Amino acid sequence: MKYSLIICTYMRPKPLLQLLQSVKKQTVYPDEILIIDGSTNQETEIILKENQFDNLNYFLVTDNDRGLTKQRNFGISKVNSSSEIVCFLDDDTVLEPNYFEQLLQTYKVYPEALGVGGYINNETQWDFVGDNYTAPINEFCFDGWKRKDGSRFILRKKLNLDSDCPPGYSSLYSHGRSVGFLPPSGKIYPVEQLMGGVSSFRKNVFDTIQFSTYFEGYGLYEDADFTLRLAKKGKLYLNSAAKLNHYHNDSGRPNQYQYGRMVVRNGWYVWRVKNPKPMTIDFLKWHMITILLTLIRYTNIITAVKRKEAFTEAIGRTVGWWSLIFSKPKLSK
Repeated sequence: MKYSLIICTYMRPKPLLQLLQSVKKQTVYPDEILIIDGSTNQETEIILKENQFDNLNYFLVTDNDRGLTKQRNFGISKVNSSSEIVCFLDDDTVLEPNYFEQLLQTYKVYPEALGVGGYINNETQWDFVGDNYTAPINEFCFDGWKRKDGSRFILRKKLNLDSDCPPGYSSLYSHGRSVGFLPPSGKIYPVEQLMGGVSSFRKNVFDTIQFSTYFEGYGLYEDADFTLRLAKKGKLYLNSAAKLNHYHNDSGRPNQYQYGRMVVRNGWYVWRVKNPKPMTIDFLKWHMITILLTLIRYTNIITAVKRKEAFTEAIGRTVGWWSLIFSKPKLSK
């Protein structure tokens, strides 16, 4: 299967180079690599001229096409017509050598798949415990594997506000568990959400659906929006054998106030994509969880190491929640 790789980047030349070096070691090399650069300097362009990679095409976008969703749509427009699969990677990831081989194999095993996601392997410690294990409240268990649960999920369990869906699915009141809660079992799992920075899709899906430009700049939750809409058209899967590491790079990220505001407003947007007409109980649960997570962030002002960041994010979440009363996001059609 011919496939193209799109990497949208912004002011991260060194992490990008590290990613491309791992791409170079792939057992199945991309038929084309499209670097869509939104940087405001030439450092990324220079480092790519100093380090050559086969089948690589570089594009430096203007202000009109800068921002994650705009850059992704720009990249899609440049994909070779002969490609069957379009892959996306965040510029601060590093691949295992058989990453693309495993992704492409999934499309052969499940020919109905419209999209397949990879698996981030370095963020969570999992332990295999078998099918008969009963997890205590401070653990999360799925498919015979367990991991420690975060304090916010423990509190949500106590308040009966935890998600009622498996990982990778969004409940009717949103605030679900992401694909990051799927274990490293080597299995392929059906999902309705994928992480955009470790995803792939059949090229023909872009004939009828694109990434929404509502998610400007950093584009928080743009991947949830896109894959929730796509899941209404067909099947999505995550292959936990397609492994990579994600090294969160702070450059290019918004400040904590903007991030907190986006968490709430973009979260509301994605919730309504999944559930356009929520029932009263779904409405109440979404707002209760949103307020609860904001209060937890305020407590982090005392308990966290980065107290200033906790405070500014909490303020951003508060402003974002109140803004919904006066100006709700408008859903793209």
